[in-house]
Amino acid sequence: MADMWIFVGALTVAYLVPGPDMLLLLDTGARQGRNQALATVIGLAIARAAHVTLAVLGLAALLQTAAWAFEIVRVVGVVYLVWIGISIFRASSLAPERFGAATDAASRGYANAILRGLVTNISNPKALLFCSVLLPQFVHPALGNVGGQFLLLGAVLVSVGIGFDCFYALAGSTFGRLLARHRKAETAQRWVFTSLLLGFAARLALAQGPQ
Repeated sequence: MADMWIFVGALTVAYLVPGPDMLLLLDTGARQGRNQALATVIGLAIARAAHVTLAVLGLAALLQTAAWAFEIVRVVGVVYLVWIGISIFRASSLAPERFGAATDAASRGYANAILRGLVTNISNPKALLFCSVLLPQFVHPALGNVGGQFLLLGAVLVSVGIGFDCFYALAGSTFGRLLARHRKAETAQRWVFTSLLLGFAARLALAQGPQ
């Protein structure tokens, strides 16, 4: 597709805009280290793949036309973002945690990180609406194989997201090591991250659903 670079550019702008996904990766990297943050990347990728699938199946139209469906997803997203924000504020430390050598404990930690990434993105109705609005603009029925075009665009959307998410995860891990040496900076980060997440929750709570 000749306009693939335009599509990638639109995705780049979207992924550079601060949001709950970015903040979750930075916080996880800072508090729990690189591996946990990269596990969160997997959860976010699964959620985005699900959004692409739902958009292709036309279920995104339900959120655009049915106020009750939008409200359910929106409320779940608001509650979850508030819960994450409170969890960050109540954390004993935002410096990277040192996990024990037990394999089962590590596995549970990775599973929880994947789940956090999945729920954070999947509970945001705006993410699904973004896919439903963006993808069709780059699908050209005249070229044939519409399903294949959607599949390609979806794969690019998820892949570009993984690239940005890995960067944020590694940045958060580096940031966490700095926090371990500066307690005042750690306290400041706790307040900033909590405030931003509560702000994202408030913005989602005020989001306008279908009229």
